[in-house]
Amino acid sequence: MSEDLLLSIDQGTTNTKASLIGRDGRVVHRVSRGLVLHLPSPGFVEQSAEAIWHSVVETMQECARYAKEVGRAIAGIAISNQRETAVAWRYDAPGNPPQALSPAISWQCRRSAQVCEELRPHHARIRAISGLPVDPLITGGKWAWMLRHLSEVQAAAKEERLCLGNVDAWLLACLTQERQHFTDCSNASRTGLFDLQELSWSEELLSLFGVPRSALPKVCPSSFEFGHCVSIPELAGVPIVAMIGDSHAAMVGHGSYIPGTIKATYGTGSSLMALSGSTPPQETSELARTIAWRVGDHTQYALEGNIAMTGSALQWVGEFLGLQSPVDDAIALSDSVETAAGLLFVPAMVGLGAPYWDTHARGTITGLERSHTRAHLARAAVESIAHQIADVFHAIESAASLKLTALRVDGGPTRNQKLMQFQADMLGCEVLCASNEELSALGAAALGGLTLGWWMSLEDFATRLPSPTVFHATLSEKERYDLRRSWAQAIAKTLYSQTEPAA
Repeated sequence: MSEDLLLSIDQGTTNTKASLIGRDGRVVHRVSRGLVLHLPSPGFVEQSAEAIWHSVVETMQECARYAKEVGRAIAGIAISNQRETAVAWRYDAPGNPPQALSPAISWQCRRSAQVCEELRPHHARIRAISGLPVDPLITGGKWAWMLRHLSEVQAAAKEERLCLGNVDAWLLACLTQERQHFTDCSNASRTGLFDLQELSWSEELLSLFGVPRSALPKVCPSSFEFGHCVSIPELAGVPIVAMIGDSHAAMVGHGSYIPGTIKATYGTGSSLMALSGSTPPQETSELARTIAWRVGDHTQYALEGNIAMTGSALQWVGEFLGLQSPVDDAIALSDSVETAAGLLFVPAMVGLGAPYWDTHARGTITGLERSHTRAHLARAAVESIAHQIADVFHAIESAASLKLTALRVDGGPTRNQKLMQFQADMLGCEVLCASNEELSALGAAALGGLTLGWWMSLEDFATRLPSPTVFHATLSEKERYDLRRSWAQAIAKTLYSQTEPAA
């Protein structure tokens, strides 16, 4: 029927969103539920796996009710998910809900640092096969930590009833209540255990990390029929037709699939991704090589740089200043001044990701003067987002030997026009801001629509997208250079290798 809808889940770090999307590519209804992050000890960041699932149920049920009220059917379910967050659960028998064996270990968590240190001698080999650095970010190290420290996980592994997955695989297990233990190529490529060239789990890497192959999901294309919903009565029998990591989904949602296209997704952290074509890009020490998505027999590869703290830097500043609504009030404070007046904030509270990959770096505030106010600190937090994005943008330019002429952007922080203008100024090129904020949901729906036969190709889907808002650089080359040089100096003071005292 022409009036059917696709239900797209965007399961993120701080909230779960669900959107109903029509064949015209338009979002007709959206709902959201907040989630809580837990910090049980320094460097440990986790969430309740059950709370993640319950937030998904609530948003899906509300979308199902809306569809029924307006007389439209839901033809399929698509999932985009926070990446690198590790889940472990026990499978007993068909029809029984999966049992989470521990909290979900967040992508921000650093508890696997010791595992990574032990694997340092194998760093080059792990990067060559998986495309990823040996860093606490990757999922494989978190699963290795679980298998070392959690008796419930050890027992399930011994009984061969252990399932390990990213959030996509966990949600699929909950939706189907079967041992539908699948993931897609984009999520698999974020684990540090997947062979980018062979498109399969690497036995060599599994052995290094000590992760049993039997516990891992089967890897499928991103556009694929993964099973059918049975656990939510209002959606019983509806097929799950796409799964993809949220940053990859946003890349799809921008609607440009030419090698060299680059986008930034702004959120709790941020991800820059540049498409590189149908073969893995050359190795680079500053960036990750990853699979953007896979449709049928075609694999789209990409270069990527991950930043741990962008939106969460604003959250931290707002909490540090005791603001009632930390993020919104910090943005309002930031908007009350034109510049940070020389104050620089490097939010390396959990280390620095791309292009530095310094686990030991810690946050710094530099250039502090008597005249600075809390508004200048808030402004510095906003500007730190643009500076970190620019660092990765230029690293991708260098690695790909390209002159990038525009950055496509998405995510809630892109509503901040001052941030977007500052971003264009720091890059010296156009910033193309997507009209639809829910780009991860839209990108997952695009892949789901392919499975359902709604459109013939992703390019066909892209014709339905509205034009972006364009921000142009306005600063002179000297003004840009001076600001970027000051930022580079602040980074140098933050890096562990620069601050470690001489023996």
